[in-house]
Amino acid sequence: MDRKLKLFLIKSFAVLVVIHLAYFIYGYVKFKGLWEIYDNTEFYRFKFYDDVSISHVFISGLFLFFFIIFLLRNHSKKRNTLSQKLGIGIILLLVSFSSLTFFISYSFGFNAKLRTLLPKKDLNKDKELLNVLQPFLYNYTSYSSEKLFNPENILYPKPYPVIEQRDTLYYDPGNMDYYTTESSYYSIDTLTMLSANHEKINSKAKLVLDILGLDTQELEKRIISKKKVGDSTQIIFKGAVVHPDYDDKMCIFLENKYLFFPLHGIPEQKQQYQNAIKRYNLLYEYSQDSLLASFHKLDVLLKKYHIETEIVPKNLTKDVFYYRDHRQEPLNAIRNTYERKDLKDKFATLDRLFYKPNYLHPSIREIFFSAVIGVWLILWGMYLIWNFMSRKVSSDR
Repeated sequence: MDRKLKLFLIKSFAVLVVIHLAYFIYGYVKFKGLWEIYDNTEFYRFKFYDDVSISHVFISGLFLFFFIIFLLRNHSKKRNTLSQKLGIGIILLLVSFSSLTFFISYSFGFNAKLRTLLPKKDLNKDKELLNVLQPFLYNYTSYSSEKLFNPENILYPKPYPVIEQRDTLYYDPGNMDYYTTESSYYSIDTLTMLSANHEKINSKAKLVLDILGLDTQELEKRIISKKKVGDSTQIIFKGAVVHPDYDDKMCIFLENKYLFFPLHGIPEQKQQYQNAIKRYNLLYEYSQDSLLASFHKLDVLLKKYHIETEIVPKNLTKDVFYYRDHRQEPLNAIRNTYERKDLKDKFATLDRLFYKPNYLHPSIREIFFSAVIGVWLILWGMYLIWNFMSRKVSSDR
């Protein structure tokens, strides 16, 4: 490859860099704010009717047209070896790819602007706030769900969490159609000991229980699971009986452990436990002003993401503490109305854009690679044919 050809290729790639930079800036400038994020927002894909697609086709075609003309006219008459022809082919493949990916630079500009307006640190702070306040934000009909709200979801303080045991009581042993169920709750305790010691203690304990006439089967029923960890045995068992219904510092808002949106890189169980501590403190340890301040932050968050809301922080705080202190009343008038689906969809979209960026949408992937290969074969074929014809004409002369 001679010096003139190298210089021509360097200038060509420099032009491509400038065009890519222009599309990056265009993507950065065109994205105005978080209100433009919807549930179907993706990084740019060809729509064949908007300004980016139309300009992309025009600019790509114009660049390739002049590129191939100058290449054939000024740099295709020299006799090349097979390796040099292959080298030219690889360069033309890079040119084809670079000239058809301006929309990807546009997406990078979009992403850069998004991260400027909403740094990942701020997104995680918003998630943390929503995760802590999640039990206060359900639709009132959800509070009757035994799956969402039950004592087994309470994670803090001790002796929680608990496990439920349901017993069936039959009124008439001869008629199984008449029965009732009772729920008992036990703390979940863990005991870890060396496996050798566990075997010794286990056998001796059974002997002592038999002498005292105690039921060893009842003891076995308390064991939830046994697991060997190295040289040790970990036993998880039902501990003391717990009465969540009569616990003065328990309310329905603590009976929910689900996350609005989990943070990446932190185990969900750890997040759930930390949120449970913060939630408990807001309800029972801190003054009402702390929860009020949290709801003010929530109000700012909803407006920041352009979510329609009717939440008045002061009123919602009153409702939360009212239902905290009136546990037996059905929770059906909590004033926490906002567009729940819009907020969930927006965070799902942001999570995808931040953590699973897809700059080449699956719907255009096959078309894109087909276009790149097609353009490359046309350019390389034209170069080889022109090179062959030019040398033939020169030899005839």
